[in-house]
Amino acid sequence: MADGRTRKDIRPGIAVSIVLKQDQRTGKLTHGIVKDILTNSATHPHGIKVRLTDGQVGRVQYIEE
Repeated sequence: MADGRTRKDIRPGIAVSIVLKQDQRTGKLTHGIVKDILTNSATHPHGIKVRLTDGQVGRVQYIEE
C-alpha cells in the first residue's frame, strides 16, 4: 500500500483509507472512494486531504491497491 502524502498518487475514483478530524487522536481509519482532492500542494506531511463519495473529509493514510 502506498501512503497518501503525495498528491499525484491520488485521483478521484480510487479506494483509500483516511483519518477523519475527530479520529486523529485515535488513528481510526475510514475506508472509501475519493470524490474530490482538497489539498492544493503537491505533498503534505500528514496526508493529502480528500472528500469521499459519502461526503466525509479526512487525510489519506493509505492508498488501497
